[in-house]
Amino acid sequence: MDAAPWLKNYPANVPHEVHPEQYRSLVHLLEEAFSQHAERPFSVCMDRWMSYGELGRLSEQLGAWLQGLGLEPDARVAIMLPNVPQFAVSMAAVLRAGFICVNVNPLYTARELEHQLRDSGATAIIILENFAHTLGEVLERTAIRHVCLTAMGDLLGGMYGSWITFAVRHLAKMVPAYTLPLGSDRQVTPLRKALEAGAARRLAPSAATLDSVAFLQYTGGTTGLSKGAVLTHRNIVAATLQAHAWFTPALDGKVKADETHIIAALPLYHIFALTVCLFAMRLGASQSLIPNPRDIPKFVKVLQKRPFHILPAVNTLFNALLNNAEFRALDFSQLRVSQAGGMAASEGTARQWQQVTGSVMIEGWGMSETCAIGTNNPVTARSFSGTIGLPLPGISIAIKDDEGRDLPIGEAGELCIKGPNVMRGYYNQSAETAKAFTDDGYMRTGDIGVMDAEGYTRIIDRKKDMMVVSGFNVYPNELENVISLCPGVLECAAVGVADDKQGEAIKVYVVRSDPSLTEEQVLRYCQEQLTGYKRPRFIEFRDELPKTNVGKILRRELRTTP
Repeated sequence: MDAAPWLKNYPANVPHEVHPEQYRSLVHLLEEAFSQHAERPFSVCMDRWMSYGELGRLSEQLGAWLQGLGLEPDARVAIMLPNVPQFAVSMAAVLRAGFICVNVNPLYTARELEHQLRDSGATAIIILENFAHTLGEVLERTAIRHVCLTAMGDLLGGMYGSWITFAVRHLAKMVPAYTLPLGSDRQVTPLRKALEAGAARRLAPSAATLDSVAFLQYTGGTTGLSKGAVLTHRNIVAATLQAHAWFTPALDGKVKADETHIIAALPLYHIFALTVCLFAMRLGASQSLIPNPRDIPKFVKVLQKRPFHILPAVNTLFNALLNNAEFRALDFSQLRVSQAGGMAASEGTARQWQQVTGSVMIEGWGMSETCAIGTNNPVTARSFSGTIGLPLPGISIAIKDDEGRDLPIGEAGELCIKGPNVMRGYYNQSAETAKAFTDDGYMRTGDIGVMDAEGYTRIIDRKKDMMVVSGFNVYPNELENVISLCPGVLECAAVGVADDKQGEAIKVYVVRSDPSLTEEQVLRYCQEQLTGYKRPRFIEFRDELPKTNVGKILRRELRTTP
């Protein structure tokens, strides 16, 4: 058997390997981008642009301020921000100052925030005032000693920025009252004052190497308490180079790299969007920052303003856009990549997306532990494949049994991955780290997959989501993919419920696009499309399904629903 059957299906000019060693660290990559693209636009948010040069200057000032706090050399600095200009400034500042980024979901509850801050040992945090009330509830039970507080309009410029801050605080009332307990060992500094103080200091060069830790990237936590994946500068640089190598063919010479425009609707604290952001920096591309992609009408108005070339999204976001009439009327002639990730893409959504936009939905697979990079369909594909594609440059994929033995092509087993983008381990969790890796150095992903002779892999499902019905294994992704094609179904989720006779019975939660769709119609469709033991016994209609902020459907919550 060919040891790497996927390589023969690489698009032309895509290298088989990447070389992170061309950079001393991720900081080197960032500073190269700020210098080479100084005059180019980096991002636009609420109609205000930021250039690469401005990003470089502001991150240098904030980094110098951070260095002046006297933090320990390997200090963890939490970033709790939505998709606003402050995010990239903060991320670059933390790294340039020589510290470690801890990305935090801004919509975390107090319990979730406390866990992540305590687990990471973060001693500083950069946070949008909209979420300060959550921090206030837990601050005294964490190691946080320095809070950098920013308002929505801080980096949107002059009077306009002040107006945005006023509107958010007093008209939209989006800043709940908060109290941040102070003391002799804890201080709160507004972002603008931090930037002023940093401008008076000199940023000492980062001593980070490729083997230094760059991020503690916490897993989604959909299966329990989240764990911090230790991502080194090498991991992140490798992932950035892998993305660059894979996606460049999509520009096909018709779009200049530094004129490429990317839509940043997925939250930047999430590894998928974070990797896309770093890829944009290497490319010299610009991005539209979407602070609230759930407001689809406002999101579409942003899309109407300028041509866009790359649109990364999860299946639920693609679905939501397709159901907006103004979106369907957009000009998609410049759209080069519709990148699906973060969750399984459904054939029904992919088919409709291509009909509406003329762009093929390109599905990929990755994890927080792999810097979102793993496998991807070629960007030159002309139709939705239903697979997660091929391993990217420098990555090896193996399908293994429970004992870690390689399985033959075509046989289902656990998808395992090895490559320069794969995490070092879980932060302060040596036992979990040991369990995560096989003896030959592959990371166990918990996904059940099958690879074909061409090197394409199909995910059957997560191990933990598998249902057992009368002794047969049933995988929710398969059911959801089939039922999503039923006329009148917008989206769905399948879970197992206890059953005395079968062990588990299948229940499917359905969100309708056609209000007249009945339970009988769905069951009839399933009878036509699915073998007996795969057919759901229960159908429940919902107005919406529980999801993470990234858009992943939370089957766990559905399983615990009475």
